[in-house]
Amino acid sequence: MEVFESLCKLVPTAHATSPSPFNPLSLLPGLFTLTPLTIIAQRTVRRATSLLDPLVLAPGLHLQPTATDLHKGEYPACAALTSGYVFRVENPATVYFLQRVGRTGCLTDLKVSAQASSPSRFLPTCGEALASLGYYTAVGCSVFAAQRVYALNDIWGLFFISNLIFIRLVNFLVLRRRSRPGWFGAPEPGVQVDDLKALTSGTWLCEPTALETFFGAVVKLLVYANMAVAGRATDAGVCTIVAMLLVNSGLLALENLQIRSLSMYGRTMEVVGEPKRYLRRRDLAEQLIRESGRDDWAVTMGLIVKDRASTGKSEGVTVTM
Repeated sequence: MEVFESLCKLVPTAHATSPSPFNPLSLLPGLFTLTPLTIIAQRTVRRATSLLDPLVLAPGLHLQPTATDLHKGEYPACAALTSGYVFRVENPATVYFLQRVGRTGCLTDLKVSAQASSPSRFLPTCGEALASLGYYTAVGCSVFAAQRVYALNDIWGLFFISNLIFIRLVNFLVLRRRSRPGWFGAPEPGVQVDDLKALTSGTWLCEPTALETFFGAVVKLLVYANMAVAGRATDAGVCTIVAMLLVNSGLLALENLQIRSLSMYGRTMEVVGEPKRYLRRRDLAEQLIRESGRDDWAVTMGLIVKDRASTGKSEGVTVTM
């Protein structure tokens, strides 16, 4: 009898020290973080980096360095209607912006201008009020989620969010170092094309150094290691983190839909009016030929076929893409 009594006493103790059952809910924060969404990379292309970026936590944050690949390797041909020269847009960010605002069979007017001497990085313009509201709301949502997890005394959930902030901070610093102005060609005094050349020539981000590549690899590993951290978080902490990721992804997607301009190197490229549709590409080419007074650029781009192109020159600066 004493043996059976001893066994009965050991059963509850063994049950208490046995590992807890697997909780599938704990996988959601890591899986949501690793979702291959490019919403953060898209905003990086259009607005570069901001000081508040480390506080914007959303799915696909580890894909921010791939912003230079969003243009899918396309370098469209362009022509200066005043000189007839044909060149290609080499800046991946500008190419991606043109892909988003352009429409097949339509002529889209764009305006390139220099920004104010001291533009604010925090106060939005009137045209971007809705998009900026979504961005700052995402910042507030991340801060609220961190405060909520802290109030729950969920150390592992707070550690998960802290890792995401650290990853965003490292990517922010690396991209800031890589976004140095490159080669824009010789300046042309008296002709307002330097702003256009700054957005079309060269590249947006320079190649990463060995140190920048090392830090990029470290933060990628941290994203996957964070899945193990989420497995120790409480159910309430997991639900808070998942809700934060879902809300922030929707806010950033809304922001990307509202932005109709590109800001880079102190210049802005924005859409003017609505795209004008043409039934044939030839109609578009003939209209631009009449406006520019020359058609050699159209022959070089393959818009028209002509044995001998005219070389008349007109006033103003106009570029077609």
